Amino acid sequence: MNPRESYPHGVPCFVDLEREDVDAAAAFYGGLFGWSFDAVSPPGAPRFLAASLNGLRVAGIGEPTDGAASNAWNTYVSVDDADATAAKVTAAGGTVLAGPLDVGPAGRMAAFADPQGAQFRVWQAGASHGAQLVNVPGSWNWSDYEASDLEAAKAFYGSVFGWEYQEVDLGGGPSWMIRVPGYGLHLEALNPGTLERHSASGAPEGFSDAIGWLLTAKDEARWAVTFTVADADATAAKARELGGTVVTEPFDAPWVRLAVLRDPEGATLTVGKFQPPED
Repeated sequence: MNPRESYPHGVPCFVDLEREDVDAAAAFYGGLFGWSFDAVSPPGAPRFLAASLNGLRVAGIGEPTDGAASNAWNTYVSVDDADATAAKVTAAGGTVLAGPLDVGPAGRMAAFADPQGAQFRVWQAGASHGAQLVNVPGSWNWSDYEASDLEAAKAFYGSVFGWEYQEVDLGGGPSWMIRVPGYGLHLEALNPGTLERHSASGAPEGFSDAIGWLLTAKDEARWAVTFTVADADATAAKARELGGTVVTEPFDAPWVRLAVLRDPEGATLTVGKFQPPED
């Protein structure tokens, strides 16, 4: 897949993790996914490591930032204007946790909590647009939103980002694709043939515009991250070796084989291997 150079407004563009012990987190995720790390924070700022795979940025691990620390993976949504988005968040009943603030020449960010308490972030690109490599083994694949009040979630995020929702049942019960109209055309421009591949694989109508999934929460509302792996079973075993926990043993779901993991400090993540249905 070609390196990602841009993300349209409303499309998740990056994930990172905040930790007091950045080096311990880097050791775990470097061992799990084969990431390498570079310190990119300016002098005096909280320490931040950019994680890379094959020389391309895939995620980040940094020290906590004031007012926005959480022991969970953070999902960033690309926006044209972080300040305008902050105004939309508050108007829709959300809370501003940090920012908007400049992150050197890289861009401008803000951290929020939605009305159900789930934290998320936005990124207004400067020199950096977000993850340069996605959807390949060892890189970020999706961020899904889990909530008990799905209608409230649809209303909030629809007003903030203009998202649309499409109910789909791939065999595991109903869920909703979160869609940014026209995103499929952006993907097609980046990787010609994308739309044809989606159609040939039997993807549901509208899938090419999907940027995540809306799911019913088992407990509190949250944004949950999924990373692509070459072998979900081997990755689960590796997590154990590195001191992590397998929350849910590898299992088959429509189109994927998944496992839910917890890192040594308690952050959860899903890993998945794409396996389309056989004809």
